[in-house]
Amino acid sequence: MSTIAAIATPPGVGALSVIRISGPKAHAVLQAATARKTPLPPRMATLVHVRAANGDVLDECMATCFASPASFTGEDVAELTCHGGMLVTQRVLERLFACGASPAEPGEFSRRAFENGKLDLTAAEAIMDIIHAGSDLALHAAQSQLAGAISRTVQAAIDTLLNVAAHLEAYIDFPEEDISPQSTEAMQSSLSEVEAELTRLAATADAGRLLREGVRTVILGAPNVGKSSLLNRLLGFERAIVSPIPGTTRDTVEESITLGGMLLRLIDTAGLRSSGDAIEQEGVERTRQALRSADLLLEVQDATTPLAELHESAENANAPHLVLLNKCDLPEHPSRRHQSGIRLSALTGEGLPELHQAIADLFATQSGERDTVAAVNARHLHALRDALSSLHAAAAGLENRALPELIAVDLRSALDSLGAITGKIDTDDLLTRIFSTFCLGK
Repeated sequence: MSTIAAIATPPGVGALSVIRISGPKAHAVLQAATARKTPLPPRMATLVHVRAANGDVLDECMATCFASPASFTGEDVAELTCHGGMLVTQRVLERLFACGASPAEPGEFSRRAFENGKLDLTAAEAIMDIIHAGSDLALHAAQSQLAGAISRTVQAAIDTLLNVAAHLEAYIDFPEEDISPQSTEAMQSSLSEVEAELTRLAATADAGRLLREGVRTVILGAPNVGKSSLLNRLLGFERAIVSPIPGTTRDTVEESITLGGMLLRLIDTAGLRSSGDAIEQEGVERTRQALRSADLLLEVQDATTPLAELHESAENANAPHLVLLNKCDLPEHPSRRHQSGIRLSALTGEGLPELHQAIADLFATQSGERDTVAAVNARHLHALRDALSSLHAAAAGLENRALPELIAVDLRSALDSLGAITGKIDTDDLLTRIFSTFCLGK
């Protein structure tokens, strides 16, 4: 295994930068680069000077060593905290390469941690989710996943299925030991419990997408009802051009905000109306495209004008829908006296707290409360669906009194699918369970 090194902090100028080294020669590389005669003490920050081949000091750094296996990667690791200039950091890294380290590939430190049993795949994915979290809820979900929330649920399901599979396999392979299988009813009960738990976990996928990608929030309505003004008010700065001239917004304008712990991707759209202007028609078509992929619709209406019908494009959208009666700082048209909706003013900010609360309430359940399990991602969902399909087949086999060999195949398939979630696919687990559970062959 080679010894790798890379800059662990983002490129640019800052007070400090960190360089990480991992591999069997990590400590030796650091010792050579610092021209020290003795190794550094483990887990103790030590002032060192990284020197060029001719002895010139490249930088004064703080170095910390970690001995295998008590490190992030499970290998010998060394970390250098250098001054944060781009040039000096690169010179230190090049010196480490000259002393025997190799450039790390993207994600290679986390991959080594996975291969050395320090992380499973869900934890490795959680690291990236933490880095890219755009809201408090997304960060909490990623931290829960890193702490093993998904892994524990999946492992519990694997343990139950291994017990069922062990009985079946033992009955198939070792009939001379006279081991009776679990009753059909008991096995079906075990499979039902696993199925219910995996179904619950799979149901978090939509919440996971919203947490990771943000809620696609489309602001729509007729021209000049205050869509762009609302966008600017929500953002707190002038992002979109506001004009009394209809058709000013010709394209979708996207920005993001955090509201109620959720990331909202606000999309201001062109006013929905018929127009002979080819450019405006294209803008309206892009509005319709945004509606088809929306997670939330905010339909803005001018409360000072007569009551209008819900636009057919919004009516046909599948996303949750909130009607916003804008310009509540002006006299409301009599026809809207009994209209339901959130009354606000994009000009003064009146009614915005009510809008914030309505959005927070709308996504509170599916975004996940703080005591719930972390939400699965698309890869997890695919594996869970495969596992559930195999479980259904196994349960049907039990009910129809199919051959144990066929049921065992379905259980193995379910175990493989669940193992793909954490990255722990090991057929030895089943053999270990068989031989530890039954005194086969004495």
